Amino acid sequence: MQKNWICLGLMSGTSGDGVDASIIKTNGINQYEVLQDKYFEYDPDVYKDIHNLKDKIQKIEHLEKFNKEIENLERKITLFHAEVIKKLNISSETVIGFHGQTIYHNPKEKISRQLGNGKLLHQLTKKKIVLNFRNNDILNGGQGAPLTPIFHQLIAVKNKIKLPVCFLNIGGISNITIVKNMNKPSELFSKDIGPGNCLIDTWIRNNSKEKFDRGGCFASSGKTNEVIFEQAQELYVNRNNKKKLSFDINDFDISFARGLSLEDGAATLTDFTASIIGEELSISLKIFKESVSDILVCGGGRKNKVLIKKIKENLPQNINLKSIDSYQIDGDFIESQAFAFLAIRSVLQLPISFPNTTRCVKPCIGGELIEN
Repeated sequence: MQKNWICLGLMSGTSGDGVDASIIKTNGINQYEVLQDKYFEYDPDVYKDIHNLKDKIQKIEHLEKFNKEIENLERKITLFHAEVIKKLNISSETVIGFHGQTIYHNPKEKISRQLGNGKLLHQLTKKKIVLNFRNNDILNGGQGAPLTPIFHQLIAVKNKIKLPVCFLNIGGISNITIVKNMNKPSELFSKDIGPGNCLIDTWIRNNSKEKFDRGGCFASSGKTNEVIFEQAQELYVNRNNKKKLSFDINDFDISFARGLSLEDGAATLTDFTASIIGEELSISLKIFKESVSDILVCGGGRKNKVLIKKIKENLPQNINLKSIDSYQIDGDFIESQAFAFLAIRSVLQLPISFPNTTRCVKPCIGGELIEN
């Protein structure tokens, strides 16, 4: 009989505003049950430090240049995660899936750097810690992302979702997973398809006191600058990194919107983001012989009504775009639940990434376990 594990998944995404925490019960293979989901917001100073550091680290050399700042922030983030674990009052046997805060991701350079000190977190909590989920995949020729596809497959199984189905995750970066059958991870397909919230969030953060465009409020009050929008599209089509398979937020910038009002900039960047997502989605769906009619949207971007409306406008009419919440699944916690599941698979020495999900050369076991 397969053992059921209790695991706490801790995820801090590209928005850098806090930690999503999910406790699940799972055998790490074909079953899971969500026990608790909770969000913990970073202190304003930590939030500010994360984005200041991200802005500084544009290339691999900067990791050494800003090493002291990285160490200081890593300690703050680890202590924050320890407090989260303490507040959740979990059992001593609970395994922790500790993703950390990504500050630099470049598979071509064989690096994906997340802030989070696993040894310190283990010392503070006396729990088994699984971290560094992306490194082994990258060392085996993969992109280190997306890592959630095998959990998307399990969601489809558990909720009896009609297959084939496409999951669209709109976080800082947008990625897709296409699930064709219930039990063959080797037939999963996934890829990053472009920006998600990152351009819009950066614009709002730089031009207002808000962290993001809640519900698309600013975009709905503005007007897309068609000239700038078309220029941005042309630049994107002719970009140097066309063949890039995995994206970091540093692959995109908002400089083309400079000079626009807050609202017009939000509208233009939302239109631009939606056009890329729509086009890349359409291209990806065309390569499958099976007809995918349903796209389930998860991640924070699903709450931006203007972005979702614009994406729909960029898709064929026969495609049904709907929130994953319509299946009574909380779309805010898919990734934290996923990293809890991936942590148990790592403990069991089971693969978490596959050639068709990250382009690794073989199915790869993921995270590193710290227990002593």
